[in-house]
Amino acid sequence: MPHRALTIAMIGTRGVPAAYGGFETAVEEVGRRLVERGHEVVVYTRGSKNAAREHLGMKVVHLPALPVKQIETLSHTGLSVLHLMIRRRPDAAFVFNAANSPFVPLLRLRGVPVALHMDGLEWKRSKWGPRGRAYYRWAERFGVRAADALIADAPGIADYYAEQFGVATELIRYGAPILDRSPGRSLEQYGVTPGAYHLIVARFEPENHVLEIVEGYHRSNAVHPLLVVGSAPYSAEYTSRIAAIAASDPRIRMLGGIYDQELLDTLYADAMTYAHGHSVGGTNPSLLRAMGAGTAVIAYDVTFNREVLDDEGWFFETTRDVSAAFAEAEAHPARVAALSAAGRERARHEFRWDDVADAYEQLAERVAAGASIQRDARDPVLV
Repeated sequence: MPHRALTIAMIGTRGVPAAYGGFETAVEEVGRRLVERGHEVVVYTRGSKNAAREHLGMKVVHLPALPVKQIETLSHTGLSVLHLMIRRRPDAAFVFNAANSPFVPLLRLRGVPVALHMDGLEWKRSKWGPRGRAYYRWAERFGVRAADALIADAPGIADYYAEQFGVATELIRYGAPILDRSPGRSLEQYGVTPGAYHLIVARFEPENHVLEIVEGYHRSNAVHPLLVVGSAPYSAEYTSRIAAIAASDPRIRMLGGIYDQELLDTLYADAMTYAHGHSVGGTNPSLLRAMGAGTAVIAYDVTFNREVLDDEGWFFETTRDVSAAFAEAEAHPARVAALSAAGRERARHEFRWDDVADAYEQLAERVAAGASIQRDARDPVLV
């Protein structure tokens, strides 16, 4: 039990109920557990169809945002910080996304200790132009000099901040949902049967290597279909290249975005393999979902993915590697079964939401008590 109940604000995401991505899922899973432990949790939310002011015990503050890609997050975070500054001061705040670092000094001016979740290496994402990438690089540096604590969700991210900025981060990863059995939704509409198809779930962005996976599959002699779930909010040209390959290969089924979680869970749990091409994030929630569903993984060969999987999977760098992985999976069902079991057990024991909530709670208690990395990292211009 905590030494005392804290009031904790969570800022910088789309909020709750979780319906978008990793940040939102973390806020919901961690926030509700903190409430169960006696803390008051206030979540700033935008764009939710649910206008309720409470969710799973968390207090929800709904505020608008400018619907423009480059400033949507910043505009909502700015309003959230202003709202917080004129309300009762929380004991600690978790701010998600390094892009929101310019607002951290305002919170600290109000006397609110801040832990800043740095996310992945966002400046490497192709969806940002030169100005966007430059902003993210600057925001990283600013966040290091502004926050009381930094959160990294993967060892590789923690190493990056230690090497680049000489500061320690709190390594707090995500939890994995565990599916011991498939929800059993019918997949007849997609023309597949359980255990006899391959799956991709990703935004169509170059750093997610969807094109390489689809092309590698197209060049393979795989018999089982490839189901591709996802869309491209910022890259029509990239999407068209993927669609052109799919149109020429009847084995490839483009499903678009799917937001029915039970159907998604069924797709993960019933797949022979899940192909994961993400390369610039840290601990990826989609990868954890596949592991928790007991699905063998074909992953892009990058430190983050190898660490999460503990090397238990097939890894690729080229389309030739992808082709070989699909062929090997179909030729060796025993290997598929072994990787499936290993992934689920690792997810069950190493990526537990209760452990994640423990880490957030302990960090909130420390910063509320005055702990801060600024003794080592403060930039004189912020003093």
